[in-house]
Amino acid sequence: MTPLCFVLMPFGKKPTSDGRLVDFDAVYRQLIHPAICAAGLQALRADEEQVGGVIHKAMFERLILCEFAVADLTSANANVFYELGLRHAVRPHATQLLFAQGWGQLPFDVNLLRALPYTLDASGAPDPAALAGEVAALSQKLRDARHAEADSPVYQLLEGFPDIARLKTDVFRERVDYAETLKTALAQARASRQLAAIDQVAAQLGDVARADAGVVVDVLLSYRALSAWAQMVDWVGKMSPPLRASSLVREQLGLALNRAGRSEEAEQVLLDVIQQRGASSETCGILGRVYKDRWLARLGEGRAIEAAGVLRKAIAEYLRGFEADWRDAYPGINVVTLMEMQETPDPRQAELLPVVRYAVARRMASGQPDYWDYATQLELAVLARDIIGAQTALADALARRREPWEGDTTAKNLQFIIDARHPRGEDCGWMHALVAALRA
Repeated sequence: MTPLCFVLMPFGKKPTSDGRLVDFDAVYRQLIHPAICAAGLQALRADEEQVGGVIHKAMFERLILCEFAVADLTSANANVFYELGLRHAVRPHATQLLFAQGWGQLPFDVNLLRALPYTLDASGAPDPAALAGEVAALSQKLRDARHAEADSPVYQLLEGFPDIARLKTDVFRERVDYAETLKTALAQARASRQLAAIDQVAAQLGDVARADAGVVVDVLLSYRALSAWAQMVDWVGKMSPPLRASSLVREQLGLALNRAGRSEEAEQVLLDVIQQRGASSETCGILGRVYKDRWLARLGEGRAIEAAGVLRKAIAEYLRGFEADWRDAYPGINVVTLMEMQETPDPRQAELLPVVRYAVARRMASGQPDYWDYATQLELAVLARDIIGAQTALADALARRREPWEGDTTAKNLQFIIDARHPRGEDCGWMHALVAALRA
């Protein structure tokens, strides 16, 4: 998916402080748009999203969600500066500033920021003599921004200022503001396990591309809760381009495609996210699951040699995800379990086990432990051959089990370990008892 570049600028012809008119539409058509396209990005101009000339909710969503942005500061337009302030507050980098050299003075607050000058002719349009070089310069700046350091003064000056890229799917819904009635309806639909109820809420949104991003994402996650993979894929296709391009949505699309049996498409979606945004525990964890399912499929087809190669790919992705964020135990527990599945257990497993154990313990200490926390402790104890620890974790997990499928999932993972250890001559009787209790 082509990354989006949001353009913050006036439109039409607007005067500078000395009364001269700048043809901003010509600046966009001749300079900014060609440079964005040459950088391999898709341009989305702010005024194309205006409704009645006011800054509305869709505008805020695009400012926040678009990976790249260009802001033309010429004429010190109040709307542009307001939008730039919001952008700098929520995005640490990839915001390129422009101004027409000699057409008014930049305000003091932004005068020290790195902005790229461009040249206008007497008519207020881009100067043809300088245009080619300026298009190339802006295009190069945007390409460099893929790997640049923070350009937002907020992130440069305030160490540790929060990065919205850290938001996970499970907390996104809690941090957005949307209609309480729709939120309640979706919660009831998930509780009733009725797909038609979610469809009914989704139908109320009308044009999904202009609907509240919080509701749109909540519908997506509601479909996920009911394992409605085809509906998830279809829903993503209806979203606005900036929301559809966000890491959160693309990760969920990859998950849905994989569960729908479209493994190769899922793999490509997730690889694109990693290439554009870098490795994260969430993206790599889902990609690891794609390879894990492919490994199981190859084993079922009797393609053992190919399966061994796919297993190594799954281990590599889960490990990359865990190394991206040691606090996230999900890729960690998967990597240490899959290492056990190799013909010769991976020696790195012994080093990783205590790290994963600590990650789970810190998560449990900082919140309200649920079934999956104790199930992870159970799996870790089995891997470490800690019989007493496994029995204790099993009791705690069963006390918090909400659905039968949760126990079945853990039992399946433990069965993988049994199947790997039994041919090596290990006594697996105590592990069979754990599996039986989970499936009871």
